Amino acid sequence: MTRGDRTIERAADRLQAFADQAAGDPGLKGKLAQPLAEDAEFLRQLKPSLIIARARGEAPTDSKPGTGTVAPPGPLLDRTPKPADGGGPNPFVVVGIALAAGIFLAKWIDWRGHAHPRR
Repeated sequence: MTRGDRTIERAADRLQAFADQAAGDPGLKGKLAQPLAEDAEFLRQLKPSLIIARARGEAPTDSKPGTGTVAPPGPLLDRTPKPADGGGPNPFVVVGIALAAGIFLAKWIDWRGHAHPRR
C-alpha cells in the first residue's frame, strides 16, 4: 500500500466515522449521514494504486457504485425528540394582542403629539 493509498484510506475512515456519529443525531446531521457514508465509499475508489490499475486494464472499470452504510453509535431510544404537547398560546390570541397593543400605541403617540404642537 503506497503513501497516497494510506492517506486516502485514512480520510475515508474519518469520513465514515463522522457519518456513523452523525447517524445517531436528529435533524440535519442525521439526514446527511447516509450521503457522507456514500462519499467515504467513493473516496476509497480514488486510491492512486486503483486508478493506475484501472488505467492499465488490470482492475475492472464497470463495477457498480458502492453504497456506504451507516450504523448509529448506540440505541436511539434516549435520543428521540420529545413530541410537542401543543404548548404555547393560541396564535390568534397572540396576533389579537399585538394588534390591540399597536392600535393603543398609535393612539397614544397621536394624543401626545397634540399636547406639544410645533409652530
